[in-house]
Amino acid sequence: MKTVQISLNSIDKVKAFVNEITKYDTDFDLVSGRYVIDAKSIMGIFSLDLSKPIDLCIHADEAKIDSILEVLKPYML
Repeated sequence: MKTVQISLNSIDKVKAFVNEITKYDTDFDLVSGRYVIDAKSIMGIFSLDLSKPIDLCIHADEAKIDSILEVLKPYML
């Protein structure tokens, strides 16, 4: 598992982010304060405070994580 901080501060960024991660057969969780939601859920993402950075937990093996992080670079802080 790997955790990175991301920023999803616009509707277009949220849509693009969800489109990117749904391509992977891996679990992704977004953690904001005490809330943990499925990162593949657009409705769940919009229930979070998007004005602050959010922790993204990637539940994958080390081999996959590098390629996932490469795709997620535009959203990472």
